[in-house]
Amino acid sequence: MKTVLIVDDEKNYPPILSAVLEEEGYETLTANSGVEALSIIKGSDIDLVLTDMKMPSMDGIELLERIKADLPDLPVIMMTAHGTVDKAVEAMQKGAYTYILKPFENDRLVIYVEKAISMYQVVKENRMLRDAVSSQYQFANIIGKSKPMKDVFETIRKVAPTPATVLIEGESGTGKELVAKAIHFNSPRHDKPFIAVNCSAFVDTLLESELFGHEKGAFTGAAAMKKGRFEIADGGTLFLDEIGELSQNLQVKLLRVLQEKSIERVGGIKPISVDIRLIAATNKTLEDEISQGRFREDLYYRLNVVRITIPPLRKRPEDIRLLVSHFIKKYTDERKSNIPIKGVQQEVERLFYDYQWPGNIRELENLIERAMILCPDELITVSDLPAEFKSNIDNTLHLDGIPVDANLYDTLTRVEQTMILRALKMANGVQSHAAQLLGIGKSGLNQKIKKYHLDVD
Repeated sequence: MKTVLIVDDEKNYPPILSAVLEEEGYETLTANSGVEALSIIKGSDIDLVLTDMKMPSMDGIELLERIKADLPDLPVIMMTAHGTVDKAVEAMQKGAYTYILKPFENDRLVIYVEKAISMYQVVKENRMLRDAVSSQYQFANIIGKSKPMKDVFETIRKVAPTPATVLIEGESGTGKELVAKAIHFNSPRHDKPFIAVNCSAFVDTLLESELFGHEKGAFTGAAAMKKGRFEIADGGTLFLDEIGELSQNLQVKLLRVLQEKSIERVGGIKPISVDIRLIAATNKTLEDEISQGRFREDLYYRLNVVRITIPPLRKRPEDIRLLVSHFIKKYTDERKSNIPIKGVQQEVERLFYDYQWPGNIRELENLIERAMILCPDELITVSDLPAEFKSNIDNTLHLDGIPVDANLYDTLTRVEQTMILRALKMANGVQSHAAQLLGIGKSGLNQKIKKYHLDVD
């Protein structure tokens, strides 16, 4: 139920208006002065203020200014007599939604109230959406505390406020678009469009139209003018994923856009100025592409103003536990069972640590989502993992690589040392948890650390 605050120093007027609006389904609050109104607004969730213009001590104009200073989006409708129309116009200039002349018909008032509150709801929903999107791409939502990820966070923090072009490198599934969005939503362009294009998803001719747009009749099927992604992203950020897939022709055109800061639609001759921040991403090594003649060196240097390299998951295993916890929370609402998932079995954690994760974070997320659907208990166990995952786990001992004449004692010693250091890394240095992962007691772990003179730091 929407709430309307009625402000009028005539004591009989607010009750009458309250009756009219309550009959229409609104909740009403009343105040007989501006001071009282401000107090109510401070302690209540108000959707509209309906105030008289002429009041002692604090008139409608001053009340409006005080409201807009704290709540600029809250709509205010001014009630005024014929003699104060000039004041009402002044109020409109200072942010009032509209004004209504006394005496007025109740139906007219209801229409104004309904339109003002509808507009306010749209404004609030848009603000909530912007806040939600912005929050989603804060650094806290890029999961990781490993040294490589801390380096990524620091680079994002430094580059986001600048207009610099950014090149993001990383394997598929490492979260390149998430990093791009974090840069955008922490930049001065955060309230402007973020437009993403996967360059590998289009054939060359379609990609050119997708990026630059086309004029009516530019080619068969071009029945109308179409804006490209560059124009749509004007003022904001354009994210070109898989930039290494661009053809030589489009590489030349992209280089020109970066130099001239303007585009030409397909079939057009008129330059169109665009103001975009470009972020590109690739899962290829562009230096290798340059040496093979598949990527222009001059474009590479235009793109590579700031480079961010996202490590594959196998290079940051200490982040796996954080990611698992994050995905369990993310998919909790989709779980139909009344038994909440608390985590994963230690054996599962060991398997996750040993696995090479060719699909990186995307693969881990899909695995957790599936396991939470199938898991009947509060811990995800090995039996909840797909058979293909278990069959693809590398032989962590690499027995085929051990020389046939290797000394058994020396080999087992190396294996034991490796497992201890790995468990300590997984447990973030907490020896009691590392001992649990190894299936031994804490005192036994301490003895082995001393025996092998291991640097547990």
